[in-house]
Amino acid sequence: MLAYAGGDPRAFATLYERHERAVYRFILRRIGTLSGTGVADEVHQETWFAVARQAPQYQPSARFAAWLYTIARSRIIDHVRRLQTQGGPWRSLDDEGSGDQPALAEALPADGASEPLQQLQTRQQARAFLAAVDALPPEQREAFLLQAEGELSLEEIAAATGVGAETAKSRLRYARAKLRQALAAWL
Repeated sequence: MLAYAGGDPRAFATLYERHERAVYRFILRRIGTLSGTGVADEVHQETWFAVARQAPQYQPSARFAAWLYTIARSRIIDHVRRLQTQGGPWRSLDDEGSGDQPALAEALPADGASEPLQQLQTRQQARAFLAAVDALPPEQREAFLLQAEGELSLEEIAAATGVGAETAKSRLRYARAKLRQALAAWL
C-alpha cells in the first residue's frame, strides 16, 4: 500500500489481486440478504475506490487487510442505511432467485466428478451453512465473516468493528456455537 501511495500503480494491482475475492465474499455474505449480487458488486467497487482515494493518508499502524476490511465494513453500513431509508428490497437465502439471478445456494459449485446424489447433498449442506450464517445476529455474523473471509485476528476484528477484544471474542464464540448447533445434522 505504501508503494501505491508513493505512485506505483502496479502495487494497487497486486493488492487488488491478493484481496479482491475474499473482500467480495465478505461483502456478499455480509449483505447476502439484499436483493441480488448487484448490491455486493457496487459495495465492492466503492470499497476499492475508497482504498484508492485514501491511499495518500494510509498509515501502516495495522495489517493492510485489517484496514481494508474496516473500509469494506463502513461501505456495507452506508449501503444498508441507504437501502433502509429507501425501503430497499431484502432477499432471503430461501428465495429461488429471480430473472438471471439464481438462488445463492444453487450458484455454489459442486465437484463435477461427484455423483449426482453427492452433488445434491453438497448443495444441501451449502444451503444449510449459508442459511445458518444468515441466521446469525448481525454482530456475530460480521465477526465470523471478518475472521473466515478476512482472516483477521481477534484484535483486528475488535478494531474494525469498534468494540473491545472481549466483545469480539464473545461474538465469535457465540457465532461458532450457533453454527455448530445449526449444522449438527450434517456433522
